[in-house]
Amino acid sequence: MATLKTKTLLREIRACTVCAAHLAAGPRPIVQFGNKARIVIIGQAPGARVHESGIPWQDDSGNRLREWTGLSDADFYDPDLVALLPMGFCYPGTGTSGDLPPRRECAPLWHDRVLALLPQRRLTLLVGSYAHQHYLKMPARQTMTETVRGFRKYAAEFFPLPHPSWRSGIWMTRNPWFSRTVLPALRAAVAKR
Repeated sequence: MATLKTKTLLREIRACTVCAAHLAAGPRPIVQFGNKARIVIIGQAPGARVHESGIPWQDDSGNRLREWTGLSDADFYDPDLVALLPMGFCYPGTGTSGDLPPRRECAPLWHDRVLALLPQRRLTLLVGSYAHQHYLKMPARQTMTETVRGFRKYAAEFFPLPHPSWRSGIWMTRNPWFSRTVLPALRAAVAKR
C-alpha cells in the first residue's frame, strides 16, 4: 500500500510540465514506484508506444528487459516490487537517427525525491548509457560495453546494462559474454530481492 508521501509525489510528477515547450507530443510523465520497491530500473525515456499507452516499458524493449531480468509481467508492473524511473519522464520526440535524448530536467528534479522514499537496500539497474553517465560518473572515454563488462565493480550499488532496444540484439551477437556472464548474474541479483 502506497504511503501518502508516495501518492503525493506520483501525482506531482504526473502533473509536471517543466519542459512542455520542448516536447512535440506534449508532456506525459511515465513513472512507476511504491515505497516498498526493492528493485529500481532507471532507463532512458519513454518511446512513442509507451507515450501513447502510458505504461512504462510496454514495448519490444520492455519485453527484452523482462526476459533479461527474469521478471514476469505481474512482478515487473508491481510498484511495490519494481520502481521504473526514466532519465527523462516524457517522450522526447524523434531525431534524425531515432528518439531524441532524454530531457535533462527530469532526473535532477525527481530522482532524489523518489529514491528517498524507497528502501535503502535495493537493486538499481542502470539501463543504457544516459543512466550510466548520470549515476556512475564514468571516465569520458569509457564505453557502454566497458561499463557493462565491468558490472561487478558497481555491484554494491548499481547493475549497468545496455538499453534493450532492437540494436541490443546486434550488440549481444558481438558480445557473447553478456549472455554467458552478465544475464545469469542479473537474474540471480533480481531473484534475491
